[in-house]
Amino acid sequence: MNPTRRRLLQVMALLPLLTLWQPDVQASTLPATTLPTTTLTIHSAQGPHRLTVELASSTAERNQGLMERDTLAEDAGMLFLYDDIQPAANGFWMYRTRIALDVAFLDAEGRINDIRHMQPCRSASPSDCPVTRPSQPYHAALEVNAGYFEAKGIDVGDCVSWPEHSGGTCRQD
Repeated sequence: MNPTRRRLLQVMALLPLLTLWQPDVQASTLPATTLPTTTLTIHSAQGPHRLTVELASSTAERNQGLMERDTLAEDAGMLFLYDDIQPAANGFWMYRTRIALDVAFLDAEGRINDIRHMQPCRSASPSDCPVTRPSQPYHAALEVNAGYFEAKGIDVGDCVSWPEHSGGTCRQD
């Protein structure tokens, strides 16, 4: 058998295997999230501020949070929802989070009871990343780009509402 014919037979034998091969998809080409989104309104003395937020309501979704993101739109954020009140000892960390963020901790009525600033943790070890804790228990938490709350005049005592929230006293605009 001549070398050309041998090579052709080898390639033909490998063709069925090529249909099984799928190249690795880089994480950066995947959609950032598949979480549901909603429009949230923050009621402050400066007027209503609307954000499109992703809803993180399961343990896995809350644990992932905004990890591995390179950007967050100016009018976007993530709302962490809990079934039960969370003690102040339960905080947030920035392990594998690349974006500087602010977090507002909300009570069951949707009122902001604390705002904290968080910087990315560049450590490869999660135990080296600080935990950001609120001053009091909370029922939800809202993460946005660092500086958003200050730039918009949003402060402790302001109220946050969203369509899926069933127990708040905030106005619905």
